[in-house]
Amino acid sequence: MRNLVKFGAAYLGKFKKDEDGLALTEYLILLGLLTAAVIAAVILFGGNIATSYDDWATWIGANTGAPS
Repeated sequence: MRNLVKFGAAYLGKFKKDEDGLALTEYLILLGLLTAAVIAAVILFGGNIATSYDDWATWIGANTGAPS
């Protein structure tokens, strides 16, 4: 575990020193983090969002006389 932390610190330190802008590696890391965040949000909040949408659709149907 300690080696992994050292590797991660060295790897991130390399990005701090590089001032040439973002390379493909940085974009791929950012894409991976963003993808993980979206997947986590869907897993955590997906059921609640679906339930809220169903409740809202039922309310709209009941209060506006929308066809069944």
